Amino acid sequence: MKYNKNITKWTSIAALSLALVACKKDREFVQERTDNTTISVENVLDSRPLVQSGTFQGTGTPPVTLPGQSTTIQFYAAKGQAITFATMYGLSNDLFFAPENPGIKVYTADGLPIEGDVSALVKLWDNGTRVNQKPGTTVNHPGAAETKNVTVVEGTDAQGNTFLPASKLVKATLKYNGNAQFSLTLENTSGGTSNETPLSPGVWAVSYIDDKGNFLNSTPLFTKDKATANGLTALAESGNNTPLSGYIKGITGIFTPISPILVVVYNGIDNPIYKLGENDRNEGLKALAQKGDASSLAAYLKGKPGIKSVYILAAPTTTALLPMINTQRGGNVSQELAVTKGDRIAIATMYGFSNDWFFASGADGIDPYKKGDASASIALFDNGTAINEFPGSGRTQFKLGGTPLVESKPIAAVPNPNAFTTLPDVKNIIKVTIN
Repeated sequence: MKYNKNITKWTSIAALSLALVACKKDREFVQERTDNTTISVENVLDSRPLVQSGTFQGTGTPPVTLPGQSTTIQFYAAKGQAITFATMYGLSNDLFFAPENPGIKVYTADGLPIEGDVSALVKLWDNGTRVNQKPGTTVNHPGAAETKNVTVVEGTDAQGNTFLPASKLVKATLKYNGNAQFSLTLENTSGGTSNETPLSPGVWAVSYIDDKGNFLNSTPLFTKDKATANGLTALAESGNNTPLSGYIKGITGIFTPISPILVVVYNGIDNPIYKLGENDRNEGLKALAQKGDASSLAAYLKGKPGIKSVYILAAPTTTALLPMINTQRGGNVSQELAVTKGDRIAIATMYGFSNDWFFASGADGIDPYKKGDASASIALFDNGTAINEFPGSGRTQFKLGGTPLVESKPIAAVPNPNAFTTLPDVKNIIKVTIN
């Protein structure tokens, strides 16, 4: 009987042990259950074709530039970019000074800044909206209307009035200030000539170029042999630069692609891509932030403790994710991920037209189980490995054919406004969605 009781006792203990093991395995199964989720990243920037624009004027009242006086425009430019401007030949019906489109290029083919006299590139133009009278103080404004295209005036206009070359009336001088910044000084040299005239307040603009050197807008102020538009008539007929300035301001802003997206699923470790306040770890983030190349960092992270999976998501045909252009949707990519409870997602992508800025998820990453818009978890950072320039107008920006200049600073958030411009909110540039 005692023997039977012992058998019963040990049988009960064994059953209890098996039950505990089974419960433990059940809990482990629940904890390690794999789920599928999808991350989508889209460039939602409503882009603009002009990187910079502005106005200029004389110092008097009214603010014209009289013979012997000058006015200066300061701007930033990358290799291949050009500065264009327009200012009225004041003592005319509708003539204006401007360079040929796309403007005055400010670098040599080798990428060296151009300095000195560039007056030969300035032309005199007829707006085509008023019949030209003999230029001078006797011009009757506005004069008789006509409907013709914008044409260049070379020696004589359509009515037979004579003109000196524009380069004899306006002296244009370029000066390089460093860090991709230039000054263009326009001096009124018409004094004492047969074409003496004040210069009206004017407008100026610099167009973005893409990574192949093509202008996003090569004719921002006017188009040769086409009808005048967008407020140029007010400038050419009366020296009023406000309408054209308003139009130009509306097409000036931010344009940038973002590089192929690095996506990392991790667990039990800090954000594996970067840490705020630390210098670049020399693991591949520098190549991503400066060149948009995530391959080195992806290769480094694969197989490291806490790293579960690594992806590089490139847009079809374009590789980089382009912004919205007019009504065309911006580039977008998606990836299905296998995740378990406790996993986090880290992403990083280059702000393409910068020296070393990158978008990335924060220190805590992204929760793959929290569905919906995760854009609020993304911020813009400066990698601290290259000297910054005006975004989209930098001489040393890799995506614009330059070589970044080395610096060594801790990774930090990009301030907004920054030293060069004001950016849209991050959520209005990059959208991240978990489905």
